[in-house]
Amino acid sequence: MPARIRLQRHGKKNQPFYHIVVADGRAPRDGRFIEKLGTYNPLTNPATIDLNFDRAVEWVKNGAQPSDTVRRILSYKGVLLRRHLQIGVEKGAISQEVADVRFNEWLQAKEAKIANAKSEVENNARNTRKARLEAEKKANETKAAAVAAKRQAAAEAAAAAKAAAEAAENGEAAAETEAPAEA
Repeated sequence: MPARIRLQRHGKKNQPFYHIVVADGRAPRDGRFIEKLGTYNPLTNPATIDLNFDRAVEWVKNGAQPSDTVRRILSYKGVLLRRHLQIGVEKGAISQEVADVRFNEWLQAKEAKIANAKSEVENNARNTRKARLEAEKKANETKAAAVAAKRQAAAEAAAAAKAAAEAAENGEAAAETEAPAEA
């Protein structure tokens, strides 16, 4: 069986963390492997990929078949592009210097794109936090206004009850003073 470049799952339940390994095609997913090429953490935004670039290029050059997910990871990191350019150098279509220039240009563009994505994620998170804070402030203001209105109504009711009690006392006192006069 040919060698396969695939992911080996680690991490807790609902918190996956993967090792990128070269393994025999017959070996189980989390079983024996030939070499560890790097790690992949899909929980971060963007995903964190740590890869031994030169060894990955060497394994692809020697015929190791990547799984679908690892193929995307290798493409994202530029391993497949580097291999493609090396094939062109081997065939004599381009020189090594031209291949290096093309790869470096692609790498700079990719790094700029990743940096923009990270800053956009941070800006979105900051704006979301700001919007939540504003919404919370508005909700607190409406609750405070409702509580103040309720307290004012309770105070007015208490004042009315006190006035009614005083009026009742004055009425009873007047009734008491009038009652002995009639008797």
